[in-house]
Amino acid sequence: MQKQTENIIELRHITKTYEDGFTAVSDFNLEVKKGEFVTFLGPSGCGKTTTLRMIAGFDLPTEGEILLNGKDITSLPPYERPINTVFQRYALFPHMNIYDNIAFGLRQKKMKEEEIARKVKKVLDLVDLEGFENRSVATLSGGQQQRIAIARALVNEPQILLLDEPLGALDLKMRKEMQLELKQMHDDLGITFIYVTHDQEEALTMSDRIVVMSEGKMQQLGTPEDIYNEPKNAFVADFIGESNIFNGIMTGHLRARFCGGEFTCVDDVEEGTHITAVVRPEDVELTAPEKGIIRGTVTAVIFKGMHYEITIESGRNEMVARSVHAARPGDQVGICLEPDSIHIMIAEDHTNYFTADINEKHRLEFNGHELDTSVTKIIKGSKRQDDGTIIDTNGEVIDPRRTRIVISIQPQDITMTDHVEEGLVEGYISNLIYKGDHYSYVIHTDLEQDFIVDDEYLWNMDDHVGLIMPIDKMSFALKK
Repeated sequence: MQKQTENIIELRHITKTYEDGFTAVSDFNLEVKKGEFVTFLGPSGCGKTTTLRMIAGFDLPTEGEILLNGKDITSLPPYERPINTVFQRYALFPHMNIYDNIAFGLRQKKMKEEEIARKVKKVLDLVDLEGFENRSVATLSGGQQQRIAIARALVNEPQILLLDEPLGALDLKMRKEMQLELKQMHDDLGITFIYVTHDQEEALTMSDRIVVMSEGKMQQLGTPEDIYNEPKNAFVADFIGESNIFNGIMTGHLRARFCGGEFTCVDDVEEGTHITAVVRPEDVELTAPEKGIIRGTVTAVIFKGMHYEITIESGRNEMVARSVHAARPGDQVGICLEPDSIHIMIAEDHTNYFTADINEKHRLEFNGHELDTSVTKIIKGSKRQDDGTIIDTNGEVIDPRRTRIVISIQPQDITMTDHVEEGLVEGYISNLIYKGDHYSYVIHTDLEQDFIVDDEYLWNMDDHVGLIMPIDKMSFALKK
């Protein structure tokens, strides 16, 4: 007997790895309830469309399982799933009129023409295009074509409607209108929508819950309010809306120091804990210099219609504020923050770890480079014997074939260079976050893990860089 569940779709430990070894989605878990509007949100290449395609059946997961109403559909072909997909490219048939475009799937099912006519009329009413049956696709605007693509998917009465960046080809005004129309359609139909976008406003406007993704993994799952107000890590804080992000430390009960000042906060984190503080620009209060907890100099002012976006430099830090009052570059200002406007997160450990081999000369070798150090230098108490072998502190022989050295290095101790051949390893910048006085970069390499690098200078996404790692900044541990 099939177990009843309120979850219409469940993804359990889903992983998708391609033949070239690239893992697009890693150990992904999600439960979607019947009637929910769930959005996958993230930058290009984060795995959101791959996940959607696995739900649709266009791609099969390498590991894990997909359940529909509690039943395993992991290997089920797309045409046997009660799921329809709307793509950014509408894929309408240009040689057919609107009626025939919408009716195409029903005719494939050998449905009677009277029933087809009834269903086509119903969905055209739903997308507010009644009377368009005989129009040519070429005569429709982008927004109208998108509605026809949605109508063609809905006419099959799917249990789940998947939408892959469906508004990406529309202009800003039409996109905003379609956001509201899609949300209204969802409310009227009561079926499950799973939506993919890189647009934060779309996700916040339409969703019941948002799945924020990066590097093939779920970073946070929650309501739009949770995601915006309580980001779980610096990536989410940086990606959702605009944020000021600073490294800091808890100095006492409900007290945190960051950006050169000490502030009262509402997050009860133990004193001495290294933290990341997130402050939204709209929560920054500008005052007279002498009234601020910290003070700084206005370096840029941009008029945004409803407000001014003001950038303030305070020591080595930079903070962005939104204000209805204008300022001028060079103005001295004070900065105050209300306790509940400061979101405190325990700082993530971004230590980079990688392993090196011991070569025949008993020196370390990594990624084809011989490091300028020997095993006896890095393993305390180890000794080279007369026969050339090396023994550890217990007198055991260190076998190069069965021993590796784990190396760790901090992000601030790695230097990026555009002379990639000078680096110990090379890769491409796949993500960056500004943290007040420096940028935190993720460098995607061909090795088993990516590297995190802190740098005060701005590099561009997808820049090809080499990573210089000084020996004297590395720590070593023996791994047998």
